[in-house]
Amino acid sequence: MHYNQKLSADQLAWKAMKYELKANYYKYSNPEKHMYYYQKHFACMQQLMHSRLEGSMGMGGNAMFRVLHASPNAPAVNVYANGQQILQNVSYKQTSDYLSVPAGQYQIDIYPAGQTTQPVLTQMVEIQANNRYTVAAAGTVDSLQLIPVLDSESVAPRKAKVRFWHLSPNAPAVDIAVKGGDVLFRNVSFGKATRYMQVPATTVDLEVRVAGTNNVALTIPGVTLSPNQVYTAVAV
Repeated sequence: MHYNQKLSADQLAWKAMKYELKANYYKYSNPEKHMYYYQKHFACMQQLMHSRLEGSMGMGGNAMFRVLHASPNAPAVNVYANGQQILQNVSYKQTSDYLSVPAGQYQIDIYPAGQTTQPVLTQMVEIQANNRYTVAAAGTVDSLQLIPVLDSESVAPRKAKVRFWHLSPNAPAVDIAVKGGDVLFRNVSFGKATRYMQVPATTVDLEVRVAGTNNVALTIPGVTLSPNQVYTAVAV
């Protein structure tokens, strides 16, 4: 007879530590085994965080969230939620996988990778049940902030859905337009994400203009929007 046994927090912590030690042992001698044991360590840490947070918060309903490192002069970071490490060594422009967590208020602490004192950012974030979020660590190190946006998965059959998110800290507000043509997203300033736009699947040349002008700051050729897909285009 086979059955699923729910491990206690102490058992999960022990297994996580064991897998971390094995991952470090194989880090340079056997990359495949290193990744195998690191993934097991990460899975245990997710279960441990989930069980501890669920027990401490006592709230129903789960949500999904992921973290985007969008700070151009910040080092790789480790991310903690309510004192539990949830992500390790996230580097600039990297987006984590979605994590499933109980809904509620979270204190997010971000540390330079390898450090456990003096976080570069501490901020409260609210996660509501049955939603998906991307939380960006954005801005320069001296003005770092967490910017959460609500993600969407639904899209009409054979259509694509796209939005634009401005996370380039020293850039002005911009318009996103078809090259030489109509504006799709207008006057988007730093930190803002547009609403999703549903469009036919296509390949198109886009350009970024200084808001309200025809001054082209950047041309983006050959942007392919496939059917049944949802996209977020991020300026970093």
